[in-house]
Amino acid sequence: MIDRNKQEIQQKQLKVFCVATIVFFYVVALCMASPREIIEGIKQIIVSRDALITDYFEIANYGAAFFNSAMMMTLVVILINILKIPYLGLTLAALFINAGFALFGKNPVSALPILAGTYIYAKLQGVKMSRYLYTSLFGLCLAPLVTEMVYLLPFSLGINLIIAIMLGILIGFVLPPLAMHTASMHMGYNLFNVGFAAGILAFIIVCVLQAFGLESESVFIWREGRPLWLVLILYGYFLMTFLYGLWINKGKIKPLLKILRHPGRSVADFILMDGVGTTLMNMAIVGIFCVSYILLIGGDLSGPIVGGILTIFGFAAFGVHLKNFIPCILGVYLATCLKIFEPTMPAIQLAALFSAGIAPIAGQFGPIAGLFAGVLHTSVVMCTGKMYSGLNLYNNGFSLGFVAIIMIPLLESFMKKFKRE
Repeated sequence: MIDRNKQEIQQKQLKVFCVATIVFFYVVALCMASPREIIEGIKQIIVSRDALITDYFEIANYGAAFFNSAMMMTLVVILINILKIPYLGLTLAALFINAGFALFGKNPVSALPILAGTYIYAKLQGVKMSRYLYTSLFGLCLAPLVTEMVYLLPFSLGINLIIAIMLGILIGFVLPPLAMHTASMHMGYNLFNVGFAAGILAFIIVCVLQAFGLESESVFIWREGRPLWLVLILYGYFLMTFLYGLWINKGKIKPLLKILRHPGRSVADFILMDGVGTTLMNMAIVGIFCVSYILLIGGDLSGPIVGGILTIFGFAAFGVHLKNFIPCILGVYLATCLKIFEPTMPAIQLAALFSAGIAPIAGQFGPIAGLFAGVLHTSVVMCTGKMYSGLNLYNNGFSLGFVAIIMIPLLESFMKKFKRE
């Protein structure tokens, strides 16, 4: 009875946090732009090509971008509630990855066909949609492929739309079994597993399209600068998250140290292992660290960067903490000192943030391994985007899959040899 009451309280606490966050984003949007400007901006977001990198701050406006982010979070919460799925660390990861990427590539319109495809797959498998919902939510990284078909195909607009919707349904149908297979390839050391599966699928689709003479052009739209108001909003939101977690923990900070003992390897749901309050405090600290890193290197708070920060903020409930994240991000920074890259290059800024996806390597094998993983990721991620013309939003997740597949067998072999000796 006590455990059941505790679970009910935790569910209410998480629901309050998620709903409050959505309301906060809607308020930020309405403070940044008038309703008319938001409507016009949302229209621009929906009809734009969403391939990497398409910054919604730049092609629309701040208000429309945050409103689109709030709508994506609303969609996630509605689905979670309809399917009666409990709120866990994975829920927060799914919520904030969609909130983040809704600033540079996702919108509810392009997301619906993929969700429909997964629903059809679940029906044909004879199971509930709840079993595959998270895979589908993470799989929305291929939403740009749906939009791309409208512009790429040589037919009329109506025919292009039908084909685009059919492709989205196909993507949602194929991703669940593919994601289950790829998870075994990196053995849970890439937290962005669906990004790896989606990259493989996107590569195949793009190859087929190119065989028919249909080739996508690269996109690079990026808002430069670090607006003070945006810095204050991010720090303010993370501070409120920390205080809410501290209140739940009745003022106790010490439990936060316990979260550092987890390597972070999937499945590492901090809500289940350490509770709501501790997890929210960890999320806040990771979020503050991400913002501070970007400011310290002189980076940009563009849509993609803010989206990346929100994504890692969410995964701080599902595997990421400072102890396993810092070695990886330092590895990316070190790579800029050794190679031709600059830390302020847009792709490198993103690589630094999303290196959190291989944080379990540092958590399991130590900081030196994490450092090398970050260095290797910096090289790999600069090449992978070309494989699918930027149509997989989780390009870093795809790159991290290869890094983990290469490093884990070697590390495990070395560790076994080291123990024998």
